[in-house]
This record gives sequence, C-alpha cells and structure tokens, in this order.
Amino acid sequence: MIQRQNDKPLRVEVWRGTANGHFQRFDVPRRENQTVLDVVTEIQRAQDATLSYRFACRVGMCGSCAMVVNGRPRWTCRTRVAAVVGDGDALKLEPLRNFTVVKDLAVDMVAFFDKWRDAKGYFESGPQPAEDFAVVPPASPQRQAANEGIECIGCGVCYSACDVVAWDKDYLGPSALNRAWTLVNDVRDQAQAARMQAVSQGSGCLACHTHMSCTNFCPKHIAPTYAIAGLKRAMMRRALGGEA
Repeated sequence: MIQRQNDKPLRVEVWRGTANGHFQRFDVPRRENQTVLDVVTEIQRAQDATLSYRFACRVGMCGSCAMVVNGRPRWTCRTRVAAVVGDGDALKLEPLRNFTVVKDLAVDMVAFFDKWRDAKGYFESGPQPAEDFAVVPPASPQRQAANEGIECIGCGVCYSACDVVAWDKDYLGPSALNRAWTLVNDVRDQAQAARMQAVSQGSGCLACHTHMSCTNFCPKHIAPTYAIAGLKRAMMRRALGGEA
C-alpha cells in the first residue's frame, strides 16, 4: 500500500484489557484504500505485538474480524477507513458488545453459539431419515422464507447491536432466532415441536422489542427482525391449533 503524503496520521484509540480495561492511543499513517483491519494489523505488527484481535479470510466471508468501530459494530476487513472517519482522523476501536472480552478486541463466542443450540438451530432428520432426497420447490413460500435468512455466518454483529441482549443475558438473540426460523421453514426437519417450544420461552422470540438494530447492522443484509416476527406468528398459529 502507498502512503498518502501530507496527510495527518490516524489517531486510533484501541480498547486494551478485558471488561475493566482502558483505551490506548496509537498513531497510524493514512494509506490509500486502507481498511480498519489494515490499521489493526499495522498496530499489532509495527507498534505493539501484544495486541489481541481476530481475523481469518480478510474478504468478508468469515466475520471473525468484527469489532465496534466508532460506535458501530462492523466487519473491519470490509470497512474502509475513509468511510468511517471521512475528512477526520479519529478512529475508536472496541470489542463487540454483549460478549465477554477475552483480551483487547477478541471476544468469547461460546455463549453466542450456545444460544444457537438452545434455539434448536440445527437440522433434525428424525429417528428414521428418508431414504431419498426431499424435493423442495425453489418457488415455495417455505423455501423462499428459509433462503432469506440462511446466509447468516454467525459473526455476532447483530448480537452486539441488540438492545435486548444488553438487558437480558438469557435472550436467545437475533442470530439464533433467525437460524431457528430457517429451520421452521425447512419442510424436511422433524423437530418442529421442540424448536417452537424452545423459541417460545420467556427469553425467546417474544422478548424481541423490534428495535430493528439487528437488521440495520447486519453486514449480509439479512433481516432477523422479520424472522423473529415470523416465529411469533408461527407460535400463535401453533397455540391456536394450526400448523407451526
């Protein structure tokens, strides 16, 4: 990357430590087409090798580089510095909110994925799987509803943005409930009763306040808010004796 001449360096405030940490100031040169992940990597490689963070693919496929950038959860590998700071020079980096901080910008994802399990967010073929492949027409409403949410990669951005998660540590969260919705619409799945029971609990879909933060912040443009609304409708139909 070529450094732009005569530009002020970026003033980067980086969270250090765990829940009781502090911000540390770093000055990083501005560069053309620089991403936030480029900035973090340069700090770790050139200024402080003890800085902890996560990344893998660097191309927006894995979501492991997600952080809070200037107050907003983002994928840092696909966030250009120029888009965040504009003509300014201040960058503030924090770990994802609503997670336990392991160290610096790295968080513990265990509780997040445990909630996928608790929402029955896994396919269940039943005790006797079908002998042949199921035919699921692409144009069917169930297939289309499932397709709208299936691209979630579990990056945690929606979970970090969710106000309800901040208030209720037991809330299953938008990602787990979105996953449950895709399976509710999978006509092959044989665990619908157990899944609807799981997402209908006090900290399930009814706890959502429809603030839309998960939908507004999702880097994949998925709409967990609508998936959760679908679960609420399915729960009501089931309570009234109809299909889930």
